Amino acid sequence: MMMRKVPQPGWNLEYLMFVFTRLSGLAMFILAIVGVAMALIMGARTQMDLGTLMRWTFFQNPNHVLDSNIPDVTAGWANGFWQIMEMLVIFLAATHGFNGLRVILDDYIHSIFWQYFLRVILFILWVFAIILGIYVILGS
Repeated sequence: MMMRKVPQPGWNLEYLMFVFTRLSGLAMFILAIVGVAMALIMGARTQMDLGTLMRWTFFQNPNHVLDSNIPDVTAGWANGFWQIMEMLVIFLAATHGFNGLRVILDDYIHSIFWQYFLRVILFILWVFAIILGIYVILGS
C-alpha cells in the first residue's frame, strides 16, 4: 500500500490574501460604524440629513458636510484624524476589491501568460486608484 503525501499548510500569498479579504471586510465594517458613531457624537443627529450622514460614513470628506447645518466645518470635521480614516477606507476598499478581481481572473483565465499580464495590469490599476484616492483626500 502506497502512502500519499499530504500537502502541508503554509503561509503563501493565496492564504494571506484570503485572510486579508476577510479581515479587510471586517475592518471596513468597523470603520463605517466608527464614522457614524463619531458623526453622531459631533452633532450630526441634529445638523445633518440622512444622505449627508451616509456620504460622511463611507467617505469622510469635509466637503460632504458643507451643505448641512453645521456652523463651523473646520472645528471637528476637517482634521488629520478624518484624513487618516479616509485613507484607511480607500486602501482597504481598493485592495479588497482588486484582490477579488484577481481571484476572479485566476478562476477564468488558465493561460499563465495572460494571468501574469492581467495581474500586472491589475497591480498598476490598484496603485493608480490608491494614488488618486490619496490625492483627492489631501486635496480637499
